[in-house]
Amino acid sequence: MTSDRSRHATAHRLDADAIPVIDIGPLRDGSDPQGVAAALYRASRDVGFLYVANHGIPAFVLAQAQSQAMAFFRRPPSAKQSVAISAQHRGFLSMGAARMQRDLLPDLKESFVWGYEDARGQTPQDHPLRGANRWPQDMPELRAAALAFYTQADAVARQLLEGFALGLGQAPNLFLQTSSRPMSRAAFVYYPAQPATSGAEQFGVGPHTDFGVLTVLCQDDTGGLQVQHADGRWVHAPPIADTLVVNVGDLLARWTGHRCRSTPHRVVNRSGRERLSLVLAFDPDPDTVIDPRALFPDAADTSAPIRCGDYLQWRFGQSFDYREPAATHPA
Repeated sequence: MTSDRSRHATAHRLDADAIPVIDIGPLRDGSDPQGVAAALYRASRDVGFLYVANHGIPAFVLAQAQSQAMAFFRRPPSAKQSVAISAQHRGFLSMGAARMQRDLLPDLKESFVWGYEDARGQTPQDHPLRGANRWPQDMPELRAAALAFYTQADAVARQLLEGFALGLGQAPNLFLQTSSRPMSRAAFVYYPAQPATSGAEQFGVGPHTDFGVLTVLCQDDTGGLQVQHADGRWVHAPPIADTLVVNVGDLLARWTGHRCRSTPHRVVNRSGRERLSLVLAFDPDPDTVIDPRALFPDAADTSAPIRCGDYLQWRFGQSFDYREPAATHPA
């Protein structure tokens, strides 16, 4: 990476068809699930990223989430710190609290994180990476908007995982058999305008692959997401109206014997404007065993079986400064 600190990290314009746009309506309504599944598998195999059209999340749900998220991030620091990140990774992460690799500068972003709640509003307490959500007591609208987004994005993630399974020639519930109490996390992520003088080594989010199974992202219209092409070049993944961005995570790549590809990506906000993302990171129950050879006996991946919760705990320790990094890989 260049050390010239007078400019941003650079990327190329999006190549035609480099990141496909897939209409998942025929998967959702059952009119052509196999056709969509084939397209999803190609995208997951070749790129690891895709745009999803006809996803079914109502526009007002996304708009309310965006409005409440910006209202939260524009609060005074003391108000945001009243729900500072907990040991279970719930709440507010301040600027500089995350870095995707230990040799990178801290990310230039703020985040507000929450997770699964059951129908009674209860949260599981069975793993170090989940516990009670931390909601600002004087912003009830934030909780309502955040949970509505979580519910809708969770439904999209589950439909997509059914499609990926079908595309792999498997039963549609392959990746969802143990997902009644998912490890999933959602986040509002805020990026300030990134000064050019911050240099090419500063990122909104540094280059990384996502930790878990599947990520569902709603971008605003600011832009800044960049994806690493198979040839090593970085390409822009610009906002496309009425779509979501979806990408394969490391656990899904591992689970499928790398039939699906987890692709490096980053954020560089050189727009001169604020940027906001709504994110769902979908992961199944913590005791779910990720074992490619159990699903695909011919898988070349010789990684030992690992529980979803153990893997995520190790990865979180590497990426968030408030946590103690794990000394060794859990597998």
